[in-house]
Amino acid sequence: MPAKIIMLPSKTLEHTRLIKIPQHYDAHEAFRHTTGLIAGVEEENPDCTWDDIAEALEEHGFEVVNYIMGPEIG
Repeated sequence: MPAKIIMLPSKTLEHTRLIKIPQHYDAHEAFRHTTGLIAGVEEENPDCTWDDIAEALEEHGFEVVNYIMGPEIG
């Protein structure tokens, strides 16, 4: 079965993240769950970093995916 991923957008490309979704989540549920986890981390610690968010996601079965953003096609 192909991997399901979700892109966590950012105002800057270097802060955009890809997350592999656990197989038991559908896309809509994964989106709601990731946004809830991120909001929880930010609420608990307003000075949180990406590492804090990634740790919370990984604790719930999500996996951070390393990727290379290619050149702009224009």
